[in-house]
Amino acid sequence: MLRNVMTVGGWTMASRVLGFARDILIASRLGAGPIADAFFVALKLPNLFRRLFGEGAFNSAFVPAFAGTLAAEGRAAAHALANHLAALMTLWLSLVVVVGWLLMPQVITVLAPGFVEDPLRYGLAVEMTRITFPYLLFICLAALVSGVLNGLDRFAAAAAAPVLFNLMSIGALIGLTPFVATAGHALAWGVMLSGIVQLGLVWWAARQAGMAIGLLGPIRLTPPVRAVLKKMVPGVLGAGVTQLNLAIDVIIASLLPAGAVSFLYYADRVAQLPLGVIGAAMGTALLPLLARQLRMGRPLAAHRSLNRALELSLLLTLPAAGALAMLSGPIIEGLFQRGAFDARAAAATSGALLAYAFGMPFFVLVKVFAPGFFARGDTGTPVRIGIGVVVLNLVLNLILSRWIGHVGIALSTGIAAMVNALLLAGMLMRRRHLVFDRRLRRRAWRILGAVAVMMAVLGLARWALWPVGPGWRVPVLAAICVLGAVSYAAAAQVLGALRLGEVKAMMRRGG
Repeated sequence: MLRNVMTVGGWTMASRVLGFARDILIASRLGAGPIADAFFVALKLPNLFRRLFGEGAFNSAFVPAFAGTLAAEGRAAAHALANHLAALMTLWLSLVVVVGWLLMPQVITVLAPGFVEDPLRYGLAVEMTRITFPYLLFICLAALVSGVLNGLDRFAAAAAAPVLFNLMSIGALIGLTPFVATAGHALAWGVMLSGIVQLGLVWWAARQAGMAIGLLGPIRLTPPVRAVLKKMVPGVLGAGVTQLNLAIDVIIASLLPAGAVSFLYYADRVAQLPLGVIGAAMGTALLPLLARQLRMGRPLAAHRSLNRALELSLLLTLPAAGALAMLSGPIIEGLFQRGAFDARAAAATSGALLAYAFGMPFFVLVKVFAPGFFARGDTGTPVRIGIGVVVLNLVLNLILSRWIGHVGIALSTGIAAMVNALLLAGMLMRRRHLVFDRRLRRRAWRILGAVAVMMAVLGLARWALWPVGPGWRVPVLAAICVLGAVSYAAAAQVLGALRLGEVKAMMRRGG
């Protein structure tokens, strides 16, 4: 599991670094004005569908079914299941894209109601979303093929695909802007084209693995296909509750003054670095592992895997959240404050990042706890919890946004993630599917102690070294981050939260 987590996490880290480069370029060209707001809404809609129907609900139902079929019935049966679902997904997603394209003005009215009174932002959002919406078809099919690769324990190509998204976006912003209406339109075309390229990459990888997926084959509702679809329907909310909460955030933010959507986007992009590297990697590697262990009658192995996933998540996520909380201002100023992105925008975005930092550990824990249900074929329990969490997030958004604006939206999302994680953990513990072993209980407190040491070091470093002039922001910020990382690693080793010898041994066994 550690090897697979590091494979996914390493490629995700590369994608996030390129994503920072892309967002720095977007901030300097678009700032936080109406074009930026419109593009971020245009990006949000296909991403919402992708995470709900592609990576979320579908993968939570498909990956355990594919991994279990592969282990029990062989490659031929698993290949047939993937082919039948690919043909079905191609058909219905094509219909969704056509309907969405025709009804886009009405869709934007629902997704960003605050834009209706601003003709410029509304018109731009409709145009750009029509360009980006076909991305939904290609990226959901890429998610299906990625699920096949993950079920085969081949994680590299699927994890590398988002790198192409960022490269295409950067290339479009630089190369297409002179030929289209705005830089936002150029970005929208880059998003759409990246979906085609990502699908091509994972399809080629599956073919190399002997699992070439037929996207236009006959549609057959076999019993295994119906079983996946049955589990997928409730999984739309169970696996995608975070994405539904983020969609609610956009709806509420569109009602706030111009720039709120952009402030939340930039802050979320920074928070997504640890979330993607740790949370997505952990959930991706853990789900097929648990599914195989449970299908093969090894509940104790599944128990150990879940405890080690929790330990690794806490070891990596808590310091990331603490660092973002301590350095929210310097991070935003160092990364984005240039060109059209001024000091006011930096201050507003850093407030949102501070709020997102609070919820970060809980976002990752949801990614760890959810496979405990999905691997057992239970998508209903996360649905029931998810519905309550979505309602809670909406209520908190309406209340807190009145008092602290867009920061209240980010804080509401974090509180909702906390409640989601606690309820999922409580249900797993009640069913005896999650029991904290002695190693996890012993090390959790030591991890918290190491995080406290790191935050004290970062606080002193910020007081001594920040603020600085524009030319020194990036190197000084990098130095502070290195200092924080070294202090955390040293404290974790001294307190016993981390044993370097154990990591080396696991890496040798994994290699």
